[in-house]
Amino acid sequence: MTETIPDTRTGADSAAQSAANDADRGALDGRLSVRSRTLISLLLVATFVVFLNETIMGVALPRVMQDLGIEASVGQWLTTAFLLTMAVVIPISGYLIQRFPTRVLFGVAMSLFSGGTLIAALAPGFPVLLLARVVQASGTAIMLPLLMTTVMTLVPPSSRGRMMGNISIVISVAPAVGPTISGLILNSLSWRFIFWIVLPIAVATLILGLILVVSIGDRTAAPIDVVSIPLAILGFGGLVYGLSSLGESGSEAVLPAWVPAVVGALALAGFVFRQKRLERRDRALLDLRTFRSRTFTATVITMAISMSALFGTIILLPIYLQSALGLEPLVTGLLVLPGGLLMGVLGPIVGRLFDRFGPKPLLLPGTIAVSGSLWLLAFAGDAASPLYIGAVYLLLSAGLAFTFTPLFTSGLGSVEPHLYSHGSAIIGTVQQVAGAAGAALFVTVLSIAGSGVELDGGDAAAQAAAGTHYAFIVGACISMVAIVTGLFVKRPVNAPDMAMTH
Repeated sequence: MTETIPDTRTGADSAAQSAANDADRGALDGRLSVRSRTLISLLLVATFVVFLNETIMGVALPRVMQDLGIEASVGQWLTTAFLLTMAVVIPISGYLIQRFPTRVLFGVAMSLFSGGTLIAALAPGFPVLLLARVVQASGTAIMLPLLMTTVMTLVPPSSRGRMMGNISIVISVAPAVGPTISGLILNSLSWRFIFWIVLPIAVATLILGLILVVSIGDRTAAPIDVVSIPLAILGFGGLVYGLSSLGESGSEAVLPAWVPAVVGALALAGFVFRQKRLERRDRALLDLRTFRSRTFTATVITMAISMSALFGTIILLPIYLQSALGLEPLVTGLLVLPGGLLMGVLGPIVGRLFDRFGPKPLLLPGTIAVSGSLWLLAFAGDAASPLYIGAVYLLLSAGLAFTFTPLFTSGLGSVEPHLYSHGSAIIGTVQQVAGAAGAALFVTVLSIAGSGVELDGGDAAAQAAAGTHYAFIVGACISMVAIVTGLFVKRPVNAPDMAMTH
Protein backbone atom coordinates (compact mmCIF):
# COMPACT_ATOMS: atom_id res chain seq x y z
CA MET A 1 0.00 0.00 0.00
CA THR A 2 0.98 3.60 -0.44
CA GLU A 3 2.33 5.29 2.66
CA THR A 4 1.66 8.96 3.25
CA ILE A 5 4.73 10.84 4.41
CA PRO A 6 3.88 13.02 7.41
CA ASP A 7 4.66 16.72 7.22
CA THR A 8 7.35 17.00 9.92
CA ARG A 9 9.66 19.53 8.28
CA THR A 10 9.84 23.30 8.51
CA GLY A 11 10.58 26.18 6.17
CA ALA A 12 9.28 25.31 2.73
CA ASP A 13 6.95 22.68 4.21
CA SER A 14 5.32 25.13 6.60
CA ALA A 15 4.78 27.35 3.58
CA ALA A 16 3.20 24.38 1.86
CA GLN A 17 0.82 23.88 4.78
CA SER A 18 -0.02 27.58 4.66
CA ALA A 19 -0.78 27.26 0.95
CA ALA A 20 -3.04 24.29 1.66
CA ASN A 21 -4.90 26.25 4.34
CA ASP A 22 -5.27 29.15 1.92
CA ALA A 23 -6.71 26.75 -0.62
CA ASP A 24 -9.27 25.47 1.86
CA ARG A 25 -10.39 29.00 2.66
CA GLY A 26 -10.50 29.82 -1.05
CA ALA A 27 -12.76 26.87 -1.71
CA LEU A 28 -15.27 28.34 0.74
CA ASP A 29 -15.53 31.83 -0.74
CA GLY A 30 -14.51 31.09 -4.36
CA ARG A 31 -11.43 33.30 -4.23
CA LEU A 32 -7.73 32.46 -4.39
CA SER A 33 -5.20 33.73 -1.86
CA VAL A 34 -2.27 35.86 -2.94
CA ARG A 35 0.07 32.93 -2.27
CA SER A 36 -1.95 30.59 -4.48
CA ARG A 37 -2.25 33.15 -7.29
CA THR A 38 1.51 33.76 -7.20
CA LEU A 39 2.28 30.04 -7.37
CA ILE A 40 -0.11 29.40 -10.27
CA SER A 41 1.05 32.51 -12.16
CA LEU A 42 4.69 31.44 -11.93
CA LEU A 43 3.85 27.92 -13.09
CA LEU A 44 1.88 29.40 -16.00
CA VAL A 45 4.84 31.52 -17.09
CA ALA A 46 7.27 28.62 -16.79
CA THR A 47 4.98 26.28 -18.72
CA PHE A 48 4.50 28.88 -21.46
CA VAL A 49 8.27 29.23 -21.87
CA VAL A 50 8.90 25.49 -22.13
CA PHE A 51 5.89 24.77 -24.35
CA LEU A 52 6.98 27.47 -26.76
CA ASN A 53 9.77 25.15 -27.85
CA GLU A 54 7.41 22.41 -29.03
CA THR A 55 6.86 24.16 -32.35
CA ILE A 56 9.52 26.84 -32.50
CA MET A 57 11.51 24.63 -34.88
CA GLY A 58 8.68 24.49 -37.42
CA VAL A 59 9.53 27.60 -39.44
CA ALA A 60 13.26 27.00 -38.89
CA LEU A 61 13.12 23.44 -40.19
CA PRO A 62 13.87 24.27 -43.86
CA ARG A 63 16.86 26.39 -42.74
CA VAL A 64 18.09 23.66 -40.38
CA MET A 65 17.67 21.01 -43.09
CA GLN A 66 19.77 23.07 -45.47
CA ASP A 67 22.42 23.92 -42.88
CA LEU A 68 22.79 20.36 -41.57
CA GLY A 69 22.17 18.56 -44.89
CA ILE A 70 19.18 16.43 -43.82
CA GLU A 71 15.91 15.41 -45.48
CA ALA A 72 12.41 16.44 -44.33
CA SER A 73 11.64 12.93 -43.05
CA VAL A 74 14.71 13.23 -40.77
CA GLY A 75 14.31 16.88 -39.85
CA GLN A 76 10.72 16.46 -38.66
CA TRP A 77 12.10 14.38 -35.78
CA LEU A 78 13.29 17.62 -34.16
CA THR A 79 9.60 18.23 -33.44
CA THR A 80 8.38 14.63 -33.25
CA ALA A 81 11.15 13.51 -30.85
CA PHE A 82 10.31 16.47 -28.60
CA LEU A 83 6.66 15.40 -28.45
CA LEU A 84 7.52 11.72 -28.16
CA THR A 85 9.89 12.31 -25.23
CA MET A 86 7.15 14.19 -23.45
CA ALA A 87 4.76 11.32 -24.11
CA VAL A 88 7.23 8.92 -22.47
CA VAL A 89 8.07 11.12 -19.47
CA ILE A 90 4.61 12.52 -18.69
CA PRO A 91 3.17 9.15 -17.53
CA ILE A 92 5.85 9.09 -14.84
CA SER A 93 4.95 12.63 -13.74
CA GLY A 94 1.80 11.48 -11.94
CA TYR A 95 3.99 9.37 -9.66
CA LEU A 96 6.63 12.12 -9.33
CA ILE A 97 4.05 14.71 -8.26
CA GLN A 98 2.86 12.43 -5.47
CA ARG A 99 6.38 11.45 -4.41
CA PHE A 100 8.45 14.67 -4.52
CA PRO A 101 7.90 18.27 -3.34
CA THR A 102 6.61 20.80 -5.86
CA ARG A 103 9.71 22.98 -5.53
CA VAL A 104 12.04 20.04 -6.28
CA LEU A 105 10.11 19.04 -9.40
CA PHE A 106 10.01 22.63 -10.62
CA GLY A 107 13.78 22.96 -10.18
CA VAL A 108 14.48 19.67 -11.98
CA ALA A 109 12.13 20.52 -14.85
CA MET A 110 13.50 23.99 -15.51
CA SER A 111 17.11 22.83 -15.08
CA LEU A 112 16.63 20.12 -17.71
CA PHE A 113 14.95 22.56 -20.05
CA SER A 114 17.65 25.20 -19.61
CA GLY A 115 20.44 22.65 -20.08
CA GLY A 116 18.82 21.28 -23.23
CA THR A 117 18.42 24.78 -24.62
CA LEU A 118 22.13 25.47 -24.10
CA ILE A 119 23.10 22.20 -25.80
CA ALA A 120 20.84 23.02 -28.77
CA ALA A 121 22.40 26.44 -29.22
CA LEU A 122 25.88 24.88 -29.33
CA ALA A 123 24.98 21.72 -31.29
CA PRO A 124 27.58 20.96 -34.01
CA GLY A 125 25.28 18.63 -35.95
CA PHE A 126 21.90 16.90 -36.14
CA PRO A 127 22.54 14.10 -33.57
CA VAL A 128 23.51 16.58 -30.84
CA LEU A 129 20.62 18.88 -31.75
CA LEU A 130 18.21 15.95 -31.53
CA LEU A 131 19.67 15.02 -28.12
CA ALA A 132 19.19 18.61 -26.96
CA ARG A 133 15.53 18.51 -27.97
CA VAL A 134 15.08 15.31 -25.96
CA VAL A 135 16.65 16.94 -22.87
CA GLN A 136 14.44 20.00 -23.32
CA ALA A 137 11.37 17.81 -23.60
CA SER A 138 12.25 15.89 -20.44
CA GLY A 139 11.90 19.11 -18.47
CA THR A 140 8.86 20.30 -20.37
CA ALA A 141 7.05 17.03 -19.68
CA ILE A 142 6.97 17.64 -15.93
CA MET A 143 5.62 21.19 -16.11
CA LEU A 144 2.13 20.63 -17.56
CA PRO A 145 0.95 17.92 -15.10
CA LEU A 146 2.50 19.92 -12.27
CA LEU A 147 0.56 23.02 -13.32
CA MET A 148 -2.75 21.23 -13.86
CA THR A 149 -2.55 19.28 -10.60
CA THR A 150 -1.75 22.48 -8.72
CA VAL A 151 -4.76 24.23 -10.25
CA MET A 152 -7.11 21.34 -9.44
CA THR A 153 -5.81 21.31 -5.86
CA LEU A 154 -5.96 25.04 -5.14
CA VAL A 155 -8.81 26.39 -7.30
CA PRO A 156 -12.44 25.83 -6.21
CA PRO A 157 -14.76 24.17 -8.80
CA SER A 158 -16.75 27.34 -9.46
CA SER A 159 -13.62 29.13 -10.78
CA ARG A 160 -11.82 26.31 -12.58
CA GLY A 161 -13.14 27.23 -16.01
CA ARG A 162 -11.50 30.64 -15.87
CA MET A 163 -8.22 29.21 -14.61
CA MET A 164 -8.24 26.42 -17.19
CA GLY A 165 -8.81 29.15 -19.76
CA ASN A 166 -5.44 30.55 -18.75
CA ILE A 167 -3.89 27.09 -19.04
CA SER A 168 -5.36 26.71 -22.52
CA ILE A 169 -3.40 29.84 -23.47
CA VAL A 170 -0.22 27.99 -22.54
CA ILE A 171 -1.25 24.76 -24.26
CA SER A 172 -2.45 26.31 -27.51
CA VAL A 173 -0.95 29.79 -27.82
CA ALA A 174 2.65 28.92 -26.93
CA PRO A 175 2.92 26.29 -29.70
CA ALA A 176 0.96 28.55 -32.07
CA VAL A 177 3.20 31.61 -31.68
CA GLY A 178 6.35 29.49 -31.83
CA PRO A 179 6.50 29.75 -35.64
CA THR A 180 6.02 33.53 -35.47
CA ILE A 181 8.86 34.04 -33.02
CA SER A 182 11.02 31.68 -35.05
CA GLY A 183 10.25 33.62 -38.25
CA LEU A 184 11.16 36.93 -36.63
CA ILE A 185 14.49 35.54 -35.43
CA LEU A 186 15.34 33.87 -38.75
CA ASN A 187 14.69 37.08 -40.64
CA SER A 188 18.07 38.38 -39.55
CA LEU A 189 19.78 35.75 -37.39
CA SER A 190 20.88 32.12 -37.48
CA TRP A 191 18.50 29.38 -36.29
CA ARG A 192 20.76 28.92 -33.27
CA PHE A 193 19.52 32.23 -31.86
CA ILE A 194 16.13 30.59 -31.39
CA PHE A 195 17.75 28.90 -28.41
CA TRP A 196 20.12 31.70 -27.35
CA ILE A 197 17.17 34.07 -26.90
CA VAL A 198 15.09 31.57 -24.92
CA LEU A 199 17.97 30.52 -22.63
CA PRO A 200 18.19 33.62 -20.35
CA ILE A 201 14.39 33.65 -19.97
CA ALA A 202 14.44 30.00 -18.89
CA VAL A 203 17.29 30.56 -16.42
CA ALA A 204 15.56 33.62 -14.92
CA THR A 205 12.35 31.63 -14.51
CA LEU A 206 14.29 28.84 -12.81
CA ILE A 207 15.91 31.21 -10.31
CA LEU A 208 12.63 33.00 -9.55
CA GLY A 209 10.81 29.70 -9.13
CA LEU A 210 13.34 28.33 -6.67
CA ILE A 211 12.69 31.41 -4.55
CA LEU A 212 8.90 31.62 -4.78
CA VAL A 213 7.52 28.11 -5.42
CA VAL A 214 6.10 26.31 -2.39
CA SER A 215 5.09 22.66 -2.10
CA ILE A 216 1.45 21.61 -1.96
CA GLY A 217 -0.33 18.33 -1.31
CA ASP A 218 0.70 15.22 0.60
CA ARG A 219 3.76 13.18 -0.34
CA THR A 220 3.67 9.40 -0.65
CA ALA A 221 6.39 6.77 -0.34
CA ALA A 222 5.09 4.40 -3.04
CA PRO A 223 7.97 2.66 -4.89
CA ILE A 224 8.14 3.18 -8.65
CA ASP A 225 7.34 0.18 -10.83
CA VAL A 226 10.42 -0.47 -12.95
CA VAL A 227 8.53 -2.78 -15.34
CA SER A 228 6.06 -0.05 -16.35
CA ILE A 229 8.75 2.37 -17.54
CA PRO A 230 10.19 0.26 -20.41
CA LEU A 231 6.66 -0.79 -21.38
CA ALA A 232 5.68 2.88 -21.68
CA ILE A 233 8.78 3.71 -23.71
CA LEU A 234 8.27 0.80 -26.10
CA GLY A 235 4.52 1.37 -26.32
CA PHE A 236 4.37 5.07 -27.05
CA GLY A 237 7.72 5.17 -28.82
CA GLY A 238 7.01 2.20 -31.06
CA LEU A 239 3.67 3.52 -32.27
CA VAL A 240 4.96 6.97 -33.19
CA TYR A 241 8.20 5.65 -34.68
CA GLY A 242 6.24 3.20 -36.83
CA LEU A 243 4.00 5.95 -38.11
CA SER A 244 6.93 8.25 -38.79
CA SER A 245 8.80 5.47 -40.61
CA LEU A 246 6.07 5.38 -43.25
CA GLY A 247 7.58 8.57 -44.66
CA GLU A 248 10.91 6.79 -45.12
CA SER A 249 9.48 3.60 -46.64
CA GLY A 250 10.46 4.69 -50.10
CA SER A 251 14.07 5.33 -49.11
CA GLU A 252 16.27 3.54 -46.58
CA ALA A 253 14.03 2.75 -43.64
CA VAL A 254 15.87 0.75 -40.99
CA LEU A 255 12.80 -1.40 -40.30
CA PRO A 256 9.48 -1.93 -42.09
CA ALA A 257 7.06 0.58 -40.58
CA TRP A 258 4.71 -2.13 -39.31
CA VAL A 259 7.39 -3.72 -37.09
CA PRO A 260 7.81 -0.88 -34.54
CA ALA A 261 4.07 -0.17 -34.76
CA VAL A 262 3.18 -3.74 -33.80
CA VAL A 263 5.83 -3.79 -31.06
CA GLY A 264 4.44 -0.50 -29.75
CA ALA A 265 0.87 -1.77 -29.74
CA LEU A 266 1.84 -4.96 -27.87
CA ALA A 267 3.94 -3.03 -25.34
CA LEU A 268 1.13 -0.55 -24.79
CA ALA A 269 -1.29 -3.41 -24.16
CA GLY A 270 1.18 -4.83 -21.66
CA PHE A 271 1.51 -1.41 -20.03
CA VAL A 272 -2.28 -1.14 -19.61
CA PHE A 273 -2.51 -4.67 -18.19
CA ARG A 274 0.32 -3.91 -15.76
CA GLN A 275 -1.35 -0.71 -14.53
CA LYS A 276 -4.65 -2.48 -13.96
CA ARG A 277 -2.91 -4.99 -11.70
CA LEU A 278 -0.95 -2.31 -9.83
CA GLU A 279 -4.11 -0.28 -9.19
CA ARG A 280 -5.25 -2.91 -6.67
CA ARG A 281 -2.31 -1.90 -4.43
CA ASP A 282 -2.36 1.82 -5.32
CA ARG A 283 1.04 1.45 -7.01
CA ALA A 284 0.17 2.18 -10.64
CA LEU A 285 2.60 4.38 -12.53
CA LEU A 286 -0.41 5.72 -14.43
CA ASP A 287 -3.68 5.02 -12.61
CA LEU A 288 -6.27 4.12 -15.25
CA ARG A 289 -9.21 4.24 -12.85
CA THR A 290 -9.75 7.73 -14.20
CA PHE A 291 -11.37 6.09 -17.25
CA ARG A 292 -14.25 4.92 -15.08
CA SER A 293 -15.63 8.38 -15.79
CA ARG A 294 -17.32 8.46 -19.21
CA THR A 295 -16.75 12.20 -19.37
CA PHE A 296 -13.02 11.71 -18.84
CA THR A 297 -12.93 9.03 -21.55
CA ALA A 298 -14.76 11.25 -24.03
CA THR A 299 -12.44 14.10 -23.09
CA VAL A 300 -9.33 12.04 -23.82
CA ILE A 301 -10.60 10.94 -27.25
CA THR A 302 -11.63 14.45 -28.26
CA MET A 303 -8.36 15.89 -26.95
CA ALA A 304 -6.33 13.36 -28.93
CA ILE A 305 -8.04 14.26 -32.20
CA SER A 306 -7.79 18.00 -31.57
CA MET A 307 -4.10 17.87 -30.66
CA SER A 308 -3.25 15.78 -33.73
CA ALA A 309 -4.99 18.39 -35.88
CA LEU A 310 -3.17 21.27 -34.14
CA PHE A 311 0.36 19.89 -34.32
CA GLY A 312 -0.11 18.37 -37.76
CA THR A 313 -1.20 21.77 -39.03
CA ILE A 314 1.56 23.64 -37.23
CA ILE A 315 4.31 21.47 -38.72
CA LEU A 316 2.72 21.35 -42.20
CA LEU A 317 1.76 24.99 -42.71
CA PRO A 318 5.34 26.37 -42.78
CA ILE A 319 6.33 23.74 -45.37
CA TYR A 320 3.27 24.57 -47.47
CA LEU A 321 3.62 28.35 -47.19
CA GLN A 322 7.34 28.36 -48.00
CA SER A 323 7.53 25.52 -50.54
CA ALA A 324 4.18 25.82 -52.33
CA LEU A 325 3.47 29.55 -52.03
CA GLY A 326 7.10 30.74 -51.91
CA LEU A 327 6.76 32.88 -48.77
CA GLU A 328 9.71 33.94 -46.61
CA PRO A 329 10.05 32.57 -43.05
CA LEU A 330 9.19 35.97 -41.54
CA VAL A 331 5.98 36.23 -43.56
CA THR A 332 5.14 32.64 -42.62
CA GLY A 333 5.51 33.42 -38.94
CA LEU A 334 3.50 36.64 -39.14
CA LEU A 335 0.73 34.90 -41.03
CA VAL A 336 -0.06 32.55 -38.15
CA LEU A 337 0.46 35.18 -35.42
CA PRO A 338 -3.16 36.46 -35.41
CA GLY A 339 -4.39 32.92 -34.80
CA GLY A 340 -2.13 32.50 -31.79
CA LEU A 341 -3.18 35.87 -30.40
CA LEU A 342 -6.85 35.00 -30.94
CA MET A 343 -6.46 31.84 -28.87
CA GLY A 344 -4.86 33.93 -26.14
CA VAL A 345 -7.74 36.41 -26.12
CA LEU A 346 -10.44 33.74 -26.22
CA GLY A 347 -8.94 31.52 -23.49
CA PRO A 348 -10.21 33.43 -20.42
CA ILE A 349 -13.49 34.30 -22.19
CA VAL A 350 -14.21 30.67 -22.97
CA GLY A 351 -13.30 29.80 -19.37
CA ARG A 352 -15.93 32.19 -18.04
CA LEU A 353 -18.49 30.85 -20.51
CA PHE A 354 -17.72 27.33 -19.31
CA ASP A 355 -18.24 28.32 -15.66
CA ARG A 356 -21.67 29.61 -16.62
CA PHE A 357 -22.99 27.29 -19.34
CA GLY A 358 -20.92 24.11 -19.20
CA PRO A 359 -19.02 22.31 -22.00
CA LYS A 360 -21.57 21.34 -24.67
CA PRO A 361 -22.49 24.84 -25.97
CA LEU A 362 -18.74 25.45 -26.47
CA LEU A 363 -17.50 22.10 -27.75
CA LEU A 364 -20.00 21.69 -30.60
CA PRO A 365 -19.13 24.92 -32.46
CA GLY A 366 -15.47 24.47 -31.53
CA THR A 367 -15.07 21.00 -33.02
CA ILE A 368 -17.08 21.96 -36.10
CA ALA A 369 -14.83 24.98 -36.67
CA VAL A 370 -11.68 22.82 -36.36
CA SER A 371 -12.97 20.29 -38.87
CA GLY A 372 -14.21 22.96 -41.26
CA SER A 373 -10.89 24.80 -41.26
CA LEU A 374 -9.01 21.61 -42.16
CA TRP A 375 -11.34 21.01 -45.10
CA LEU A 376 -10.76 24.58 -46.29
CA LEU A 377 -6.98 24.12 -46.05
CA ALA A 378 -7.21 20.84 -47.96
CA PHE A 379 -8.45 22.58 -51.09
CA ALA A 380 -6.26 25.71 -50.95
CA GLY A 381 -3.94 24.63 -53.80
CA ASP A 382 -0.64 26.17 -54.91
CA ALA A 383 -2.18 29.50 -55.93
CA ALA A 384 -4.01 30.33 -52.71
CA SER A 385 -3.87 33.84 -51.30
CA PRO A 386 -1.83 34.16 -48.09
CA LEU A 387 -4.73 36.17 -46.66
CA TYR A 388 -7.03 33.23 -47.29
CA ILE A 389 -4.67 30.90 -45.41
CA GLY A 390 -4.45 33.40 -42.56
CA ALA A 391 -8.24 33.65 -42.33
CA VAL A 392 -8.65 29.87 -42.27
CA TYR A 393 -6.00 29.60 -39.58
CA LEU A 394 -7.98 32.14 -37.54
CA LEU A 395 -11.02 29.86 -37.81
CA LEU A 396 -8.92 26.89 -36.69
CA SER A 397 -7.57 28.89 -33.74
CA ALA A 398 -11.04 29.96 -32.64
CA GLY A 399 -12.27 26.38 -32.85
CA LEU A 400 -9.38 25.09 -30.75
CA ALA A 401 -9.93 27.85 -28.17
CA PHE A 402 -13.55 26.71 -27.77
CA THR A 403 -12.38 23.11 -27.50
CA PHE A 404 -9.40 22.95 -25.13
CA THR A 405 -10.74 24.77 -22.06
CA PRO A 406 -13.98 22.74 -21.77
CA LEU A 407 -12.00 19.53 -22.27
CA PHE A 408 -9.40 20.30 -19.59
CA THR A 409 -11.96 21.47 -17.04
CA SER A 410 -14.57 18.77 -17.60
CA GLY A 411 -12.06 15.95 -17.92
CA LEU A 412 -10.08 16.59 -14.74
CA GLY A 413 -13.15 17.74 -12.83
CA SER A 414 -14.84 14.39 -13.47
CA VAL A 415 -12.19 12.28 -11.67
CA GLU A 416 -11.78 11.80 -7.93
CA PRO A 417 -9.47 14.34 -6.23
CA HIS A 418 -6.85 11.74 -5.24
CA LEU A 419 -6.49 10.90 -8.96
CA TYR A 420 -5.89 14.51 -10.12
CA SER A 421 -2.18 13.94 -10.70
CA HIS A 422 -2.85 10.79 -12.72
CA GLY A 423 -5.63 12.47 -14.68
CA SER A 424 -3.28 15.34 -15.50
CA ALA A 425 -0.59 12.88 -16.55
CA ILE A 426 -2.99 10.91 -18.77
CA ILE A 427 -4.29 14.02 -20.52
CA GLY A 428 -0.75 15.29 -20.98
CA THR A 429 0.40 11.92 -22.31
CA VAL A 430 -2.45 11.67 -24.78
CA GLN A 431 -1.82 15.24 -25.91
CA GLN A 432 1.79 14.59 -26.74
CA VAL A 433 1.28 11.16 -28.32
CA ALA A 434 -1.53 12.58 -30.43
CA GLY A 435 0.56 15.62 -31.32
CA ALA A 436 3.50 13.47 -32.34
CA ALA A 437 1.23 11.11 -34.27
CA GLY A 438 -0.49 14.02 -36.00
CA ALA A 439 2.80 15.61 -37.02
CA ALA A 440 4.16 12.27 -38.23
CA LEU A 441 0.96 11.40 -40.09
CA PHE A 442 0.75 14.75 -41.89
CA VAL A 443 4.42 14.63 -42.91
CA THR A 444 4.06 10.99 -44.00
CA VAL A 445 1.12 11.79 -46.27
CA LEU A 446 2.97 14.87 -47.53
CA SER A 447 6.01 12.75 -48.46
CA ILE A 448 4.04 9.96 -50.13
CA ALA A 449 1.66 12.20 -52.09
CA GLY A 450 4.41 14.67 -53.00
CA SER A 451 6.71 11.96 -54.33
CA GLY A 452 3.97 10.88 -56.73
CA VAL A 453 3.85 14.35 -58.24
CA GLU A 454 7.63 14.39 -58.49
CA LEU A 455 7.59 11.14 -60.47
CA ASP A 456 5.14 12.73 -62.92
CA GLY A 457 7.50 15.63 -63.51
CA GLY A 458 5.82 18.15 -61.21
CA ASP A 459 7.80 21.09 -59.85
CA ALA A 460 8.53 21.65 -56.16
CA ALA A 461 5.53 23.94 -55.60
CA ALA A 462 3.11 21.45 -57.16
CA GLN A 463 4.70 18.66 -55.14
CA ALA A 464 4.23 20.54 -51.86
CA ALA A 465 0.68 21.58 -52.76
CA ALA A 466 -0.34 18.01 -53.65
CA GLY A 467 1.20 16.63 -50.47
CA THR A 468 -0.51 19.16 -48.20
CA HIS A 469 -3.80 18.66 -50.04
CA TYR A 470 -3.96 14.97 -49.14
CA ALA A 471 -2.51 15.49 -45.66
CA PHE A 472 -5.21 17.99 -44.75
CA ILE A 473 -7.91 15.72 -46.22
CA VAL A 474 -6.77 12.92 -43.90
CA GLY A 475 -6.73 15.32 -40.95
CA ALA A 476 -10.17 16.71 -41.82
CA CYS A 477 -11.68 13.24 -41.95
CA ILE A 478 -10.27 12.33 -38.55
CA SER A 479 -11.40 15.65 -37.05
CA MET A 480 -15.04 14.82 -37.75
CA VAL A 481 -14.90 12.11 -35.09
CA ALA A 482 -14.24 14.80 -32.45
CA ILE A 483 -17.58 16.44 -33.26
CA VAL A 484 -19.31 13.25 -32.12
CA THR A 485 -17.16 12.44 -29.08
CA GLY A 486 -17.44 16.02 -27.85
CA LEU A 487 -21.18 15.49 -27.37
CA PHE A 488 -20.43 13.00 -24.57
CA VAL A 489 -18.43 15.51 -22.48
CA LYS A 490 -20.55 16.70 -19.55
CA ARG A 491 -20.20 19.21 -16.76
CA PRO A 492 -18.46 17.68 -13.70
CA VAL A 493 -21.00 16.68 -11.06
CA ASN A 494 -19.09 18.53 -8.32
CA ALA A 495 -19.25 21.85 -10.20
CA PRO A 496 -22.13 24.18 -9.33
CA ASP A 497 -24.61 25.03 -12.05
CA MET A 498 -23.38 28.55 -12.64
CA ALA A 499 -26.11 29.24 -15.18
CA MET A 500 -28.63 29.11 -12.33
CA THR A 501 -26.67 31.56 -10.20
CA HIS A 502 -26.19 34.34 -12.76
